[in-house]
Amino acid sequence: MKSREQEYKEIFIAEALEYFDSLNRHISELEKQPQDDRILAEIFRLLHNLKANAKAIGYLQISDVSHKLETAFSLIRNKELSFSDEVVTVLFDGIDMLGELITNVDSPIPVEPDPVLLRNLDIIVDSLSDSTIELAKVQKYTTTKNLSLSDLIYIQIKKLDHMLNLVGELIIDRDRIISLSRELNNDDLKVVSSHLYRITEELQYSVMDARLVNIGTLFNKFPRIVRDIASAERKDINLEIQGQDIQIDRNILQIITDSLLHLVRNAITHGIEMPEQREKAKKSRAGSILLSARNDRDNVVIKLKDDGRGIDLKKVKKTAVKNKLVAADVAEDLPDSEVLSFLFEPGFSTADEVTEYSGRGVGLDVVKNAIDSIGGRLQVDSKLGVGTTFTMQLPTSIAVKGALLFEVDTIFYAIPLLHTEQVIALDKDELHEVGDVMVADLKGETVTVVYLHELLNADEATINFGDKTRLKGQVQNIVVVSYNNRKLGLIVDKLYRQQDIVVKPLSKPLDKVDLYGGVTLLGSGKVCLVLDVPAITRYFIQKR
Repeated sequence: MKSREQEYKEIFIAEALEYFDSLNRHISELEKQPQDDRILAEIFRLLHNLKANAKAIGYLQISDVSHKLETAFSLIRNKELSFSDEVVTVLFDGIDMLGELITNVDSPIPVEPDPVLLRNLDIIVDSLSDSTIELAKVQKYTTTKNLSLSDLIYIQIKKLDHMLNLVGELIIDRDRIISLSRELNNDDLKVVSSHLYRITEELQYSVMDARLVNIGTLFNKFPRIVRDIASAERKDINLEIQGQDIQIDRNILQIITDSLLHLVRNAITHGIEMPEQREKAKKSRAGSILLSARNDRDNVVIKLKDDGRGIDLKKVKKTAVKNKLVAADVAEDLPDSEVLSFLFEPGFSTADEVTEYSGRGVGLDVVKNAIDSIGGRLQVDSKLGVGTTFTMQLPTSIAVKGALLFEVDTIFYAIPLLHTEQVIALDKDELHEVGDVMVADLKGETVTVVYLHELLNADEATINFGDKTRLKGQVQNIVVVSYNNRKLGLIVDKLYRQQDIVVKPLSKPLDKVDLYGGVTLLGSGKVCLVLDVPAITRYFIQKR
């Protein structure tokens, strides 16, 4: 397996060779149109980027030559140096030398820049006027070598999106063919379907792999962001970043970018105390924020942890009651996890003051909705006076999801595994009627349990979530799901298996039914509805 360093090197070389080709094209155009500011600006941009990239990865000779050429073209742009024949020759030679250095970075015998050529570049840069230039004659660099192409190419993300959608369609047809081969009991068809399964799976993972980017492409933007927000808030912040090399689907990273920025702002403005307050609380004057990423089976887990004041649950309860999200007497008995879930309600804020970065009514519900849209999970844990941790659990792919299949009233359903906590079987006697709901004790935690048939099919006027007599049989299969720090048990008729599914949006008018997140086709050809766990949880909490 390639090292991360080797991957970075290959990406740099591929990009640098593209820059080199573009520089040759643009400088040839400039020779014909020496006054064209647009061409000059593009050459300057290419050299500037090449200099910065080469310096970042440690190719200092490439960086040095790029810098000299960048300076020369800067002088030409500012009309301090004319694009005369003598200057043109040196600049062409300088660009050719860049090409030599780039194509030979991996050569066992390193290529050294020609010291006479470097002197000429220095003369051009330092003299500021071609009337005083006395250029040395040099062996001219020429591109007489065989032409070669890079092994790497750059692909528009929308093309990869289209490929992944096609793979999704292929998976549906593959599962149908495999199911047919079993039904027909045809040996030849079984061999072909088995091979098709392997090829489709490899194709799926290859396309998904092509979409992966290092999470560091996002994380590495935060030191500057944290510095600016901390300065505006007059706070000292130490930011630690871990897991930059973890890879994630580019589209998912794009979707969570604003969410992560929002959480970082909140951590600094709401979470970390002022230096004087921290000293009184026997903490260091500087607050700490940890931004980390790690793999967890097929998912990526991103954590944002601060050592600030923590979330005041009493204040959250008070605000929830004030906003009529819960009755005062009910709020007192709510578990901490449910109290914290109020933070994600639209417009919910406990901020006492408006600053440049907080207290403007844009709440955590925006973050929650973004993560919900990709089938992810967001959790918050907090301890007053100690700090707060936000945890994002994200899928590896948007198009293909791991799901648990089951049946209710002879209809097939699926729940994304990301929202599935556990599957258990309980005797009907272990379910207790409390008010108009059923509850069960799961490892010391009281969890509300709902019969899915009642939720999905019962008439609104006769619905009764607490009526145990409506259950079929003595033993109940329960899928425990979680969303927004709340757990919910869903009673199903039959449990099947876990499998990857391709979720398709529902057609009108079914797309307006909140409880369904989409539809998929099973290998048997039967339609399977995908349940929207966030919508079910929200619906049930509102009903309660």
